[in-house]
Amino acid sequence: MRERAEILSERGQSRALVVDDHPLFCDALTLTLQSIADFEEIRTAGTLEKALDIVAQGEPPDLVILDLNLPDVNGLDGLVRLRNAAPRAAIIIASSMADNRMISQALKAGADGFVPKHSQRSVFRRAFEAMARGEAFTPDGYIDPQGPGEDGPGDALERLATLTGQQARILSLICEGKLNKQIAYDLSIAETTVKAHVTAIMRKLGVHSRTQAVLIAQEAHFSRVLPNEGAAP
Repeated sequence: MRERAEILSERGQSRALVVDDHPLFCDALTLTLQSIADFEEIRTAGTLEKALDIVAQGEPPDLVILDLNLPDVNGLDGLVRLRNAAPRAAIIIASSMADNRMISQALKAGADGFVPKHSQRSVFRRAFEAMARGEAFTPDGYIDPQGPGEDGPGDALERLATLTGQQARILSLICEGKLNKQIAYDLSIAETTVKAHVTAIMRKLGVHSRTQAVLIAQEAHFSRVLPNEGAAP
C-alpha cells in the first residue's frame, strides 16, 4: 500500500482506469478524477476482459475504480483477477452493494478502498486522499462485521486472493459446473494444464476436492453462478 501511495501522491504522473459498463457513470467518474488530481491519462472499460487487456498493454494504471457488477463477471472474482493483474495499482470499489459485509469482503480480497456507487464527488476525493496517505478508505458508518481472528468469508477471501488470474478464471468455471475438458476448450489450453491449475487451486485454498473449493468460493460470494451438483470431482 505504501508504494501505491507514493505513486498516487505524484500529481501529474498517475494513470487511472475506470471499469464500469454504464457509459454515463464512466463519464461522471472521469470528470470526478480530473477534479481530484491532474492525471496523465484516464481510460475506461465496460468489461473486465477489456480492463485486463488495458492493464496488459503499455503502462499499467496506478488507480483503478471498479464496479463489482460487469457483463462478464459479477462479484469479487473480478477484483481478485484485477488485483493479480495490477498488483501495484490502488483499487477503489465503487458499487451499489455497499453493506458492511460486502465492504469487508472487498477489502480482504485486495481492494484499497470502497465507495458507495452514487456518493458525492467529495467522498471520492476523500478516498483518493486517504490512499495517497497509504490508508484504506471505508465510507462513514462502516463497521467490520467480522471480529479479529474469526474464520468465515473473510478468511476464505484471503485464500482466494492468493490465486493467480488464470486460477481465478478456472475456479469461476468450476463453480459453473464445467469439467476439465470444457475448461480447457473455453480457455484454449491443454487439459493437463487445467489439471495442474486445479491442483494448485486446491492447495492454496487448503482443500482436498473440487467440491470443497466451490464451497469456499460460494461462501465468499466469489462467483455469481451456483455450483452444478452434477459436476465431476
